[in-house]
Amino acid sequence: MTGLLTTAKALFQAAVDRADPARALRAQLEVSPLSPLPEGGRNVLLAVGKAALPMMREALSLIPGTSQALAITNPENYTDIPGARVICGAHPVPDESSAAAGQAAIELADSLGPDDRLIALISGGGSALMVAPAPGLTLADKTAVNQLLLASGLEINEMNLIRQQLSDIKGGGLLRHAAPAQVQAFILSDVIGDDLRAIASGPTVAPIGARTQARKFLQRAGLWDSVPEAVRKHLSALEEVRDVPPQATNTLIGSNRHSLKAMMAAAADDWTPKLVSHRLVGDVAEAAETVVKAAETAPNDKPVALIFGGETTVQLRGSGAGGRNQELALRVAKLGAERLSGDWLFLSGGTDGRDGPTDAAGGVATPATWDAIKAAGLDPDALLANNDSHAALKAADALLITGGTGTNVADVQVFLRRPG
Repeated sequence: MTGLLTTAKALFQAAVDRADPARALRAQLEVSPLSPLPEGGRNVLLAVGKAALPMMREALSLIPGTSQALAITNPENYTDIPGARVICGAHPVPDESSAAAGQAAIELADSLGPDDRLIALISGGGSALMVAPAPGLTLADKTAVNQLLLASGLEINEMNLIRQQLSDIKGGGLLRHAAPAQVQAFILSDVIGDDLRAIASGPTVAPIGARTQARKFLQRAGLWDSVPEAVRKHLSALEEVRDVPPQATNTLIGSNRHSLKAMMAAAADDWTPKLVSHRLVGDVAEAAETVVKAAETAPNDKPVALIFGGETTVQLRGSGAGGRNQELALRVAKLGAERLSGDWLFLSGGTDGRDGPTDAAGGVATPATWDAIKAAGLDPDALLANNDSHAALKAADALLITGGTGTNVADVQVFLRRPG
């Protein structure tokens, strides 16, 4: 399987390289340079997300006259940047460091004048890394809700709608603090479909929906009685009559779809690539079935590379460690052992290099993976039931370990099969 694994990792790297935030920002500014500011106006940079640091470095090198620069990222990606203040929030569950980051961003935005320009560099992960509770709520309230959301099985857009309604900075909140300064945002999308309102919960765009919708989603997911009382009170209040957020110029510079096209191009010389789905979303068990069905119906007389992209969800029923990519790989290993033949390999990974609260970016499955877990003295079915995909794949030497990549455009998957 060494050759298949090498190929799969190369295709995964092609996806990561295409989402390189510095390269994407540079290309955009070459095509559309920033307009001049009024005399005395300042360019102020705010970068937030898992790709904040490479975007900030590139912006500082390309944008003259920057007077202030703040970058907010996750601890795994932290490095010093000359000319910028760098602070860390927490991910995937926000904590006091995330609140401090949110307060720093608000203070920066509040300092702007009418002739200034806020250049916002936004990437995935920003929703947890930078938080500011809405009036009447505490960080503990938001943290409790976020933990429930991560285990809820709700779609990412539904989770972000709820988060926005509990925030003073998301859903266009940053624009209100920056007004009357102009705001120009460059956005690297980790959201399938590239809805700008959902990326980092949309600090520079109008909110996804209203608090009545947030209440509806929580009730549908069976979470309404579990969220803090202050949250129920906040979401049950009448909708506030709020001004439309000030307008910003929002530009998408990278996305999952761009990375999937790069994987297709990288596979084309030696394989027959096929983009099966750019919306591999929803429950991870259903996604595994989608992958295996596609493999069952793919041609078996030539090398094939089936490409997928998306962001699945996991309903937590156990206490194990893992993430959606690792659980997807484990489920494909189980189904593949039962239904697939021949020489095949499946890889699923998060383009940010991190899958859930683990050290892995994702996982790999081959015809031997399921039995390898058993050979290590473990029960793979029990581990799967306990959401312990990390332990299962580690026992089979099937974890995808990359370290932080400095970017984030959701997840990508590849299924490789050679004839024989």
